[in-house]
Amino acid sequence: MKLPQVNILEGITFVVSDMRGDITPDPDEPAGLFYRDMRHLSRWQVRLNGNQLDALSGEAVEYDEAVFFLVEPTGTIYRNPTVSLLRRRNVGDGMRESLELTNHSVEPLPLELSILFGADFADIFEVKDRLQKTGRSYRRVGPDQVTLGYERGDFRRETMIRATDAFYTDESVTFRIMLQPRETWRTEVEVAVATANLRPTVRRAHEPNMPYGLQEWLDAAPRLESGWDDLRRIYHGSLVDLAALRFYPDTIPESSLPAAGLPWFMALFGRDSLITSYQALPFVPEMCRTTLRALAAQQATEIDDFRDAEPGKILHELRHGERAYFREAPQSPYYGAADTTPLFLIVLDEYERWTGDRETVQALEGPARAAVTWMEKYGDLTGDGFISYLSRNPESGLRVQCWKDSQNSIVYPDGTPAPLPQATCEIQGYAYDARRRTARLARECWGDLGLADRLERDADALRKRFHEIFWLPDEGFYALARDGEGRPVPTLASNIGHLLWSGIVPDENVDAVVGHLMGENLFSGWGVRTVADGQPAYNPMEYHNGTVWPHDSALIAMGLTRYGRHTEAARLAEAMLEAAAYFQYRLPEALVGFDRKATGVPIGYASACSPQAWASGTPLLLLRSMMGLEPRRDGLGVDAHVPLRFGHLALSGIPGWWGRADAFSLATVATS
Repeated sequence: MKLPQVNILEGITFVVSDMRGDITPDPDEPAGLFYRDMRHLSRWQVRLNGNQLDALSGEAVEYDEAVFFLVEPTGTIYRNPTVSLLRRRNVGDGMRESLELTNHSVEPLPLELSILFGADFADIFEVKDRLQKTGRSYRRVGPDQVTLGYERGDFRRETMIRATDAFYTDESVTFRIMLQPRETWRTEVEVAVATANLRPTVRRAHEPNMPYGLQEWLDAAPRLESGWDDLRRIYHGSLVDLAALRFYPDTIPESSLPAAGLPWFMALFGRDSLITSYQALPFVPEMCRTTLRALAAQQATEIDDFRDAEPGKILHELRHGERAYFREAPQSPYYGAADTTPLFLIVLDEYERWTGDRETVQALEGPARAAVTWMEKYGDLTGDGFISYLSRNPESGLRVQCWKDSQNSIVYPDGTPAPLPQATCEIQGYAYDARRRTARLARECWGDLGLADRLERDADALRKRFHEIFWLPDEGFYALARDGEGRPVPTLASNIGHLLWSGIVPDENVDAVVGHLMGENLFSGWGVRTVADGQPAYNPMEYHNGTVWPHDSALIAMGLTRYGRHTEAARLAEAMLEAAAYFQYRLPEALVGFDRKATGVPIGYASACSPQAWASGTPLLLLRSMMGLEPRRDGLGVDAHVPLRFGHLALSGIPGWWGRADAFSLATVATS
């Protein structure tokens, strides 16, 4: 029987262990110490006199710290243990472990405490796909440390293990101790990492990634008060998880942005970082500025088929592991996403509206103009005015390049995959919104009235043509996509909710769209399903074809709010927040799409990332939706519609161009 996992992280460094604190080689589990997309420890096991210890408790006490309490095994319930071990682990750019061994008996005890270690230096994709290494591993044993290394050409990674008064072999560090009765022995073991291919970098285990800590991060965010205690816990947990996911990109080392999610996506992702930054803008705006600047610094400037790059395109993913370094995978960076570029423009405008930071918007005018050009020249593959996608790299590139990027996510109602190239409906909404927003920036920040007028005309034309092509009058909803043969894909899916968020839906169609979104086929009782029940393509346990994604539902809630459908938005927000309370106040990446009436409790998707950035940001966006927070020319706008169960909602110290502002509302909306 496997013990529960205990995960701690700080930015792009994380540790996954069992409840004992042990890291055990297992091809089915991503256990280990990971740094910059590679595993620097694949084995880390404590033994007392050669025996495995029993865990009485083991859990994360902070996002970057875990505590494990172990005892010697006795083999019977009739004899109590006499030796205990307290392991306290911290992660930074490496790992530090404090050990406290206590003799609870009345006799002196000679003890031998060992840590067995190993490092396979697996790239995160080698872990996920069980691929074999091709480089050379080595080990060096010195008088005060062991170095585990891996090299392949000029690529090298190392793990250094240090402790005092220890005996070393190439696979263990051992302490020989004579413990007197009631005596406690203490020591520390430090694990540092080195990355030779990234300029001289040797990280100490306890070296902080962050220039300011968790409490400062929390203090800078607005203060929440609510009549529902769980909401305060959820809000606090979201801020803590976003703090944990922060990392500092190489191009902008002085400020942070969010990694996408533990364990597989601890890296910069264009779509994830942009949406998370949008969610967090009224709370922690720093991440948004950094995300925009980091993505602009990596914007494609030329065509590269291997990486799906085209001039002006915003990246999908940036990795630093071995496979990316040797171009065995295209993630250095990879540009296989058709929605990141319009999302970049949307978030750039939203950032200026909230912060008034025109200096950043003016500095990013060039990248923004290049993004517009990409939408017009490269995004429109078929010349029909819609953004569609077809990978330039069919061997290792992504087939589907919208947010639902599974191979089988864009399908007909019977489950048949739609032929490429695909133009999904929500990306057209993003393109419409991006043009409207960039027109505002051109007029108010860049002084280019000609560009502003042209983009507004293009947006209006796109809106008209989109309705003509994508609206399905007999079904009363928009097609999921237009396929490579110009046919609509008439699958009812959550994508239509993003159209409300973008504002592309004409008023006469809103009732029909909302009716589907909040109807029993799409709304599970916890959130909006990615694909509606009642169609053969629906599977409540399929990654993108029936699950409920919190960020998806949060964007839909914002769309409902945009169109004045406040009761429905409040109902959706309440349901999602109620679900969070079942997961220790942390929403996972996705939920199984089973009906709430059937299960009574929300069910997490089996391999969901947790914490995951845009799931962590979801409660923040739902708070914005319920409070109706909008930046206006005269300050912060508030138009609250709060579910009755919350009693009241208050946010104090909301940051923006106005400085700090407060918002308060009594609960007024009956959601059932």
